[in-house]
Amino acid sequence: MPSCNSDNFQLFLNEFSLQRPDEFKVIVLDNGAFHKAKKLVIPDNIALIFLPPYSPELNPAEKMWAKLKRDFTNRLFKSLDSLSDYLEKLCVSMTEKEVKSICAFSYIFSDNFWTII
Repeated sequence: MPSCNSDNFQLFLNEFSLQRPDEFKVIVLDNGAFHKAKKLVIPDNIALIFLPPYSPELNPAEKMWAKLKRDFTNRLFKSLDSLSDYLEKLCVSMTEKEVKSICAFSYIFSDNFWTII
């Protein structure tokens, strides 16, 4: 599993900006240090908006993490690789509808103007 660092985030931004390049993209992020690295070059068709510090209730990823934790809490894994494999299978098995229902903050899916997922 790749680590989260500014080089990986830069690669993600570059690749994401190439998808539908005429579309302006807004990414909402937590305050991870690698999201704010001084060496990051933000493509012109992407804007970064940061959540306030210490506000997990505003981060849909926290709701996903809570769901995933319920599925593997109190299980024993022989290695980090076996844990990673287990989590990968959980994630791959989730449907788009299930992810939307878990992350259903009213401010995210409140209208049809959002880019189609």
